[in-house]
Amino acid sequence: MSTPVFDVRQVRRAFGRAAPGYAAAARLQAEIEARLLESLDYLDDPALRRPPPACVLDLGCGPGSASRAMQRRWPRARVLALDLALPMLRQLDAARRWRPFARRPQPVCADARALPLAEASVDVLFSNLCLQWVEDLDAVLAGFRRVLRADGLLLVSTFGPGTLWQLREAFAQADDAPHVSPFADIAALGDALVRAGFRQPVLDRDVLVRHYPDLAALMRAQRATGATNALAARRPGLTGRGRFARAAAAYEAWREDAGLPADWEVITAMAWAPPPGAPRREGGQEVASVPLARIPVRRR
Repeated sequence: MSTPVFDVRQVRRAFGRAAPGYAAAARLQAEIEARLLESLDYLDDPALRRPPPACVLDLGCGPGSASRAMQRRWPRARVLALDLALPMLRQLDAARRWRPFARRPQPVCADARALPLAEASVDVLFSNLCLQWVEDLDAVLAGFRRVLRADGLLLVSTFGPGTLWQLREAFAQADDAPHVSPFADIAALGDALVRAGFRQPVLDRDVLVRHYPDLAALMRAQRATGATNALAARRPGLTGRGRFARAAAAYEAWREDAGLPADWEVITAMAWAPPPGAPRREGGQEVASVPLARIPVRRR
């Protein structure tokens, strides 16, 4: 049995602690979310003649800003706001007051790796910056395919391997313990979508750069958004002053006039769910699957 990459309990704790101040601190995440929400305009194109979605899943919803935006876009839809950290879901109603009798997103506390949803029950699966916390892309995408209806839309964003490369290299000069999560590249995500059987995948890549006065400010910004070191192989306890000072000194090699740069490689993907029984790729070969509900049972 392979050793897990992430400590899921630490992921839950970190985002739970960050929940009260997340909306104010997560400016980068909000920018990426806004771009992803713009992609939903495609569904409203009259030329497509698609009915409004009946059920929308915001996976890894955080305090629920995208969930609320999609509920406003589709007032009659059932919007499920799913997150691993319960304190994040408690921000959903705290963020704003809802009009009396208006439909509001339904909070669901669950793990993206084991979605507690019925087969073929979701029309749109939206996920902003959640997949980088999942180590088995094939397994989680199989779950996405299971819950999406035929021709349902999958719209996700995640971080690529160029994210925080300066931080990774700076700490590599300070000690040999991992400090930055591994990220799948755009090819790995595209291949995983194809293996899962998703149709017409379209992927895009962009690099956003933010500057910080020093390494301590960058680390504080990470903690404020829950993006702490959750690797299972992380060093126990806090980083010592000596190691932190060595990492800070190494990071200075990249200083610019605006401060210390931090790169964020953002990967977005749009794809469509296949019909039931459509083949997926497994071991280089196509494997067809049939939902259990469609297998007739002869009773004696």
